[in-house]
Amino acid sequence: MQQTVVEHIDRVAEDVVALTLRAPAGQLAPWEPGAHVDLSLPNWLTRQYSLCGDPADRDAYRVAVRYDPLSRGGSEYVHRFLRPGRALAVSLPRNHFPLVPAPGYLFLAGGIGITPLLPMLRATTAAGLPATLLYAGPSADSMPFSAELRRGYGDRVRIVETKREGRPDLDALAATLEPGTLVYCCGPATMLAAADAAFPAERLHSERFQPVTRAFGPDTAFEAVCARSGGTVAVPADESLLDALTHAGHPLPSGCREGVCGSCEVAVLDGTPEHRDDIGAPEGRMYPCVSRTLSPRLVLDL
Repeated sequence: MQQTVVEHIDRVAEDVVALTLRAPAGQLAPWEPGAHVDLSLPNWLTRQYSLCGDPADRDAYRVAVRYDPLSRGGSEYVHRFLRPGRALAVSLPRNHFPLVPAPGYLFLAGGIGITPLLPMLRATTAAGLPATLLYAGPSADSMPFSAELRRGYGDRVRIVETKREGRPDLDALAATLEPGTLVYCCGPATMLAAADAAFPAERLHSERFQPVTRAFGPDTAFEAVCARSGGTVAVPADESLLDALTHAGHPLPSGCREGVCGSCEVAVLDGTPEHRDDIGAPEGRMYPCVSRTLSPRLVLDL
């Protein structure tokens, strides 16, 4: 973990604050557009937030947090109790939403989904590439960084206030897409579903803040062998692999516990995982907060 101090807390929209986290000594780990970090909050919760600052600034990270009235305690703590000067431990950046090289880009943001796309727009325009952003939200007051975007990017950015204008027509937008242009989308489930329907899958890159509801077979019990420690952990049908490992003395970092953040990633040495995550576990890895197995046992690098 990296040690930071909360330097600024700025209100950037209705119910949204931006945190500037400064490294008190030395530089923070480098990152690329699309990356996120885990914040270890003083109320013992760990939450994931996309980095939305400048990757060239190695002394500070910026994240934005929307207050969620149904919060499990993360956004409520940030909005009600966090103050400048507070020390926060921050993970190394992880990136499951990387910016792939392309001749041009269309960015689609909905609400707080603007956060991973901000550094992408900055990087592509700085490189002189054709890049535009369609940013939708109920009103400009509810859309973080909307004024910053208008000032900095002019007609590259189209801001759609859906209470006044309705939802943007993504089908019409798809019809005007230039050859080779990639589409990056982050926002609520309704926007992601509309983007899935409008754009070819091979040209669309999406990041979800909530997992997609999918059906799997019934959970069954299995064994997890911890190769380095030599122990075997029995995983009951009604318990996640992550929880079973923790209870057996093999705790792993964990954040969302929904298969969208990647913080609990573990290497699989043998066996066939049943991947239930929403970020696409790389070969030989799995996310034990949600994933299980198709074989009677898994051998893990633990």
